[in-house]
Amino acid sequence: MKTPASTAVAPSLSRRARASGGQPINYLMQTALAQPELISLAAGFVDQGSLPTEAVDEAWRTLAADSSLAHAALQYGTTHGYRPLRELLLDELRAADGNPECMRELRPEQVVVTAGSNQLLYLLADTLCDPGDIVLCAAPTYYVYLGVLKNLGIRAVSVATDEQGLVPEALAEKLEQLAKAGELGRVKAIYVVSYFDNPQGVTLPAERRAAIVELAQRYSIEQKIYVLDDAAYRKLRYSGDDVPGFAAFDDDGTVITTHTFSKSFSPGIRVGWGILPAELVQPFCDQKSNIDFGAPNFAQHIVYEAMRSGAGAKQTAKLCDVYRTKRDAMVSACEHHMSGLAGVRWLHPTGGLYVWLTLPKGVDAGTESPLFAAALKAGVLYVPGGFSYAAEGMPIADNTIRLSFGVQSPARIEEGIRLLATAVAEVAR
Repeated sequence: MKTPASTAVAPSLSRRARASGGQPINYLMQTALAQPELISLAAGFVDQGSLPTEAVDEAWRTLAADSSLAHAALQYGTTHGYRPLRELLLDELRAADGNPECMRELRPEQVVVTAGSNQLLYLLADTLCDPGDIVLCAAPTYYVYLGVLKNLGIRAVSVATDEQGLVPEALAEKLEQLAKAGELGRVKAIYVVSYFDNPQGVTLPAERRAAIVELAQRYSIEQKIYVLDDAAYRKLRYSGDDVPGFAAFDDDGTVITTHTFSKSFSPGIRVGWGILPAELVQPFCDQKSNIDFGAPNFAQHIVYEAMRSGAGAKQTAKLCDVYRTKRDAMVSACEHHMSGLAGVRWLHPTGGLYVWLTLPKGVDAGTESPLFAAALKAGVLYVPGGFSYAAEGMPIADNTIRLSFGVQSPARIEEGIRLLATAVAEVAR
């Protein structure tokens, strides 16, 4: 019997669909689109004028000149990804980490390519965890990943950080607490954005990486606890020396490494990749094969040709020059406009796309706060830092803000910081 429209029954949504509602990223993007005149220091997008149009065009010309390559690029790929690209990525990572002995056993079969790193992170969580399982993370951490965990019914439990990132002693304390509570068996992974992290812009020093791997191994009693190393921003370094990735400190397959070309080459390419411990490759690919017939194959061929020719490295160097100027503009603007505001402080990142701002205690920066309203009225948009805290673990610091310098010009960055400082002064007085 047909149900009248006026009395139609509401759809019965899945738990996951219901859990996906109200994602911060959706709200922030809608706010920016609804008010295009805003100076958005919120979105972690890349510089529009620096996208690699010439490098992509050259890569396609190379493919088009060889009909067999062109046809292969336009065909379905494999679940693992384009093998020449996977081999090149593994060689590059080994070289970047100094080719330590523990990485010489890694094989191209352990490298998987996905449609961006977010697909990789989602599938890893879905492969490792059941609802109610626990992923430990920094306080604060990548807020989109917190949404992924929430969607899958996984508990994100945060651990204290400082200006060098996640604190190993705090991690050890949290693992011990969970062990005493009988919940150690629920802990499946320790998630770390290891370079110029989103949102704080900090990089974990080598000694902390080694300590975190050792803790994961020591507390892998009821089941293996993996270290999930999200190295999305590694190539966006503007000063200082590189630090070996977590894999360089791993001698028993504890570390899962994830990367993306979205930040260092082009987000529209949608190519992410990871290196998995051998025992996870098949379960992960089984999950992945339910989602796609391989990551975008054409995009993988483009990336491979760009990397092989050296155009990828040139593009990354170009981006670093552009973002260094923007980073300097944001930090300089904070020094000029924020220094006179009592209790306001910020971190000076050596890479990445973000500056982390801390306001006086008691000044709420959330979307329902007077500050957020005042900033919007003034014409500037930011990401409330509270979005980046897990519901469990450390207290949520509502007096924090994540600022991104990726999209705006140096002049607009300076103006945006000036407007934000005015709003902070107005609310904090």
